[in-house]
Amino acid sequence: MKKTQTMNNLTLLLLLLLLTCHLSPVLSWKKDEFRNCNQTPFCKRARARNPGSSSLTVQDAAISDGELTAKLVPKRIEQEETSPDQIKPLLLTLSAYQDGILRLRIDELDPPRKRFEVPDVVLPEFEGKKLWLQRLSTETIDGDAAPSSVVFLSDGYEAVLRHDPFEVYVREKRGNRVISVNSNGLFDFEQLREKKGEGEDWEERFRGHTDKRPYGPQSVSFDVSFYGADHVYGIPERASSFALKPTRGPGVEESEPYRLFNLDVFEYIHDSPFGLYGSIPFMISHGTARGTSGFFWLNAAEMQIDVLGDGWDAEAGIALPSSQSRIDTFWMSEAGIVDAFFFVGPGPKDVARQYASVTGTPAMPQLFAVAYHQCRWNYRDEEDVEQVDSKFDEHDIPYDVLWLDIDHTDGKRYFTWDRMLFPHPEEMQRKLAAKGRHMVTIVDPHIKRDDSYFLHREATEKGYYVKDANGNDYDGWCWPGSSSYLDMLRPEVRSWWATKFSTENYVGSTPSLYIWNDMNEPSVFNGPEVTMPRDAVHRGDAEHREVHNAYGYYFHMATADGLVQRGDGKDRPFVLSRAVFAGSQRHGAIWTGDNTAEWDHLRVSVPMILTLGLTGISFSGADVGGFFGNPEPELLVRWYQLGAYYPFFRGHAHHDTKRREPWLFGEKNTQRMREAIHTRYMLLPYFYTLFREANTSGVPVARPLWMEFPSEEATFTNDEALMIGNSLLVQGIYTEHAKHTSVYLPGKESWYDVKTGAAYKGGKTHKLDVNEEGVPAFQRAGTIIPRKDRFRRSSTQMVNDPYTLVIALNSSQAAEGELYVDDGKSFEFQQGSYIHRRFVFADGKLTSLNLAPGQTQFYSECVIERIILQGLSTGQKSALIEPANQKTEIEQGPLLLHSRQGPTVLTIRKPNVRIADDWVIKIF
Repeated sequence: MKKTQTMNNLTLLLLLLLLTCHLSPVLSWKKDEFRNCNQTPFCKRARARNPGSSSLTVQDAAISDGELTAKLVPKRIEQEETSPDQIKPLLLTLSAYQDGILRLRIDELDPPRKRFEVPDVVLPEFEGKKLWLQRLSTETIDGDAAPSSVVFLSDGYEAVLRHDPFEVYVREKRGNRVISVNSNGLFDFEQLREKKGEGEDWEERFRGHTDKRPYGPQSVSFDVSFYGADHVYGIPERASSFALKPTRGPGVEESEPYRLFNLDVFEYIHDSPFGLYGSIPFMISHGTARGTSGFFWLNAAEMQIDVLGDGWDAEAGIALPSSQSRIDTFWMSEAGIVDAFFFVGPGPKDVARQYASVTGTPAMPQLFAVAYHQCRWNYRDEEDVEQVDSKFDEHDIPYDVLWLDIDHTDGKRYFTWDRMLFPHPEEMQRKLAAKGRHMVTIVDPHIKRDDSYFLHREATEKGYYVKDANGNDYDGWCWPGSSSYLDMLRPEVRSWWATKFSTENYVGSTPSLYIWNDMNEPSVFNGPEVTMPRDAVHRGDAEHREVHNAYGYYFHMATADGLVQRGDGKDRPFVLSRAVFAGSQRHGAIWTGDNTAEWDHLRVSVPMILTLGLTGISFSGADVGGFFGNPEPELLVRWYQLGAYYPFFRGHAHHDTKRREPWLFGEKNTQRMREAIHTRYMLLPYFYTLFREANTSGVPVARPLWMEFPSEEATFTNDEALMIGNSLLVQGIYTEHAKHTSVYLPGKESWYDVKTGAAYKGGKTHKLDVNEEGVPAFQRAGTIIPRKDRFRRSSTQMVNDPYTLVIALNSSQAAEGELYVDDGKSFEFQQGSYIHRRFVFADGKLTSLNLAPGQTQFYSECVIERIILQGLSTGQKSALIEPANQKTEIEQGPLLLHSRQGPTVLTIRKPNVRIADDWVIKIF
């Protein structure tokens, strides 16, 4: 960053020195800069409680307005004298929804201030799926002194509200439990109080910072048990294993809980439970005994979650049902209410759909956004941009998006340009657009406090900033220096922000420019833990401690809305965000933040992306090559080879690193990176089809192996490989100078190497020779993958190119797959303007079937020019195309069109059937 501005004020100079230290690439993440559980009062208190400490029982259970309502009261409520600090009754509500979803809400009945409830995350249409409960039945459970309440949830499930001791669980109608809350008696709900006196109840300190607590401690905590589970997953974001490891219990070394608190973590470390830039309080369990279930707590405050190892409660004296295995977890939040959702599954994709019905499916991206992105902090000027762009063409490497970081602005004032470096931004963008390419610029949430800056002046006049605890506009330190932060919790502020992205307001922008939201945790360099103080105030009544994890979500939302408005509702937005919360999938893409050029960071990128996908965020990726540091050529090549399969594929680097565009490492390495990027462009039709599946169902693009093979235990902890859709399995290479690797290929059917066509048996681990030309990738027998084998400068220039279908036949000589096509950019697909085909190979014939409802409004002249047949067991030599009654030959052809020296496979050349039509091709 530029550091040429003269500082006359000593305080500002010291802050600048602190900032410089913060940026130095030789300094790594320092653990003591962030709180641990013992330094976090609510976590320390909650972890100190013993099982069975909850004293609440249920009273007045009844059906009201289609829901089960009740009061939670302490057993010792009949005290002779009423203390002002005595626990008051809590209001509990249980609601049932379609598809086996249970919602549990617990809140105070009469607090001195309404507790914060997270708005604009649950879809408005979800409420329309509520089941109107007609009655409750009673049942005495496990010899309890009083009967409990039971209500219908779905055909196979029911919800139980146990009265004494208080417990909520979902069970199958045959009696087996699925998920429960407070089975271990750890529920606690700290109620708001009017301030009296001084003391630690009313403030907390960390590293010289003091946060006021005007209503005292207000944490909520409870245990959640998953029955029939072998492992639990989810609760991103962190750089750790996919299957969550126990954090407490026998044999578990002293460990921190998994932390959910959005933070700008400088050079984060791998294999740590420490939370990073995003927080999604959604956990999924999976096991052979029961299948898959999920639990989501809609709460934007800091959260800490323990995964409890076997025997953690051995001394508690609590007897839980012994016939079912289970995993116990403990959820602790600083504030908010209980607003929790139980998802019964029973399959992995069922849970994905159920969660998506609450928080939304991923937005459908534009086609260009699914292709390769080139980024650096920072491309210096227009000449640099033009040279990088031309070098991609010179080296025959396609790309779709060139990115500009903060130094393209005038003094870190967003929506501006440094006119010395970028004097002609519109012309620069038009030159890229002429090749079908796009540009992305960065727009962060910190607004420079400069009275001459139009954005700051207007936000100040309108009162749109977050306030500090004294009611003044909050003033923190970030890239521009003194900065304020917009109160994105307010709808009117989001609407105002959205107007700033019009080409009239964003001077120098064009319709081919899209946006990157960084630092939106929000990052505040001089704040506690590099973020905003917890006692800052939003919307006039919400403390930042209650809102924190959702701040970036609202910023992302407002930016995406701005791009939609810019295009008059006709252009799908592309916005990349660093901060993540539940629902972020509706607004754009996510990346895993400031990783490092190390083999361990390449390795951990897979579980990070799998976890994000499993919790709704399909469009995610890691910085290819690592943001910090200088990767050796082998590491960079391996990263491109794996990154080509990330849902979001972007090369990115810190400004202190050496330039690392793909042509700078010698022709052999350039060829390997070119090949990796070509692989992505070849598979764009398949990826785009998967993004449409995610958009309609919530099932992610990148999937854990057990999502496709849920009964295979060998897949449960495998996070070195990932499935791309249901058809491709990809294994990264994570060690230097690797000559061999082991790959587990699940299922009973064969798998075909995507580069050689070689067949491998399923259901076993294969030790494979590897070379530097690629990473192991396999197509599953029984699938059909659509490709485009001709390469252009960008995806936009490939739109009218013909398709290849790669058919991998299973042991029954059958296969099927899908192809989704629309205009790649507008929202017209929502009105039915798309092509959606299912290709089915069975009984010696390939059939194209229409999956689009009604008469499609979208048409394409694109044809299929090659059909590759792998695993054909008989010696057929010809094919008949109907209804054209055209005969063609089956002959040997290249598996990869651009690699004619490679292996040959059985190929139907130039059938030239249109993707929009019904047709049948018979093999004989």
